[in-house]
Amino acid sequence: MDTIKHALRPHAGPFALALLCIALAACKQEPAQALGTLEWDRVTLPAPAAEKVVRIDVREGQRVKAGTRVLQLELDRGRSQLSAAQAQARQSADALAELEAGPRSETIAQARATLAAAQAQAADAAAYYARVQPLGRQRLIAAADVDRARAAAGNAQAQVRAAQAALLELEHGTRRERIAQGQAALAAAQAQAEVQAVNVGKLDVVAPRDGIIDSLPYKLGDQAPVGSPLAVMLVGERPYARVYVPEPIRQDVRVGQSAGVFIDGREQKWNGRVRMIRSEPSFTPYYALTGEDAARLSYLAEVEVTDAKAAQLPAGLPVRVEFGP
Repeated sequence: MDTIKHALRPHAGPFALALLCIALAACKQEPAQALGTLEWDRVTLPAPAAEKVVRIDVREGQRVKAGTRVLQLELDRGRSQLSAAQAQARQSADALAELEAGPRSETIAQARATLAAAQAQAADAAAYYARVQPLGRQRLIAAADVDRARAAAGNAQAQVRAAQAALLELEHGTRRERIAQGQAALAAAQAQAEVQAVNVGKLDVVAPRDGIIDSLPYKLGDQAPVGSPLAVMLVGERPYARVYVPEPIRQDVRVGQSAGVFIDGREQKWNGRVRMIRSEPSFTPYYALTGEDAARLSYLAEVEVTDAKAAQLPAGLPVRVEFGP
């Protein structure tokens, strides 16, 4: 400040004016910046089943297209489960067809014959009861014999009514509620078969998007637990910088804001744009703690690199981001 006051005195020479320019340049505020690493969007391909890896079709670092097979898991168990589900679906379809067709004519004829036999037995029981009734009143036979004859006649009539109901049920055909139940059972069996078919298809692990195979944690013969990553892919057109914004400049950083990305050790500036910044502070890694910033909060942000040539940059490089106005 003393240098600036001296340069502002009257009759200051050219040397004093030069000192003034240097002092003003030194007082110019440095652009807001944050430290972090260069990253790519990652896609993890989880294990759909606990099966052995029997084939690997790619290598780490290889660029693949969407739909390319990455690796294959053992298919024997999945195919057996699919065959069982398909057989269950066929059984349910046959059961529904039987319900819709209704009872066969031979079954109805058998029910009619059963009814005729029950009617004959009922007639015989009723005739016997009619004969023993007067004998019982005259006390020529025991009262117990009369009671047994009466019970036999009543039982025979009940058998007739049961046979009549069974015949009517067959003649009226299958109830629509039972057909609806059969249709529901068939739909459930078919859905289960489709699920098993999808599960078998997932044993061929394919790339969901265009990208680069970043890592293959498992080798041939390994059996990964369900849900563990079989492969990790780097996807997207360009990388982004994941940085930690210090609390003093958080209010000046917003989504859509332009930024400059500098890779550690290089002077080249890559154009970028802020695509995300967290509203809550997070743990700050050691490389972002410099000087007084160690006692301040930091906010995780992502700055997308917009230059087309940035597609060749690898992940993991330390970067510095300077935020524009």
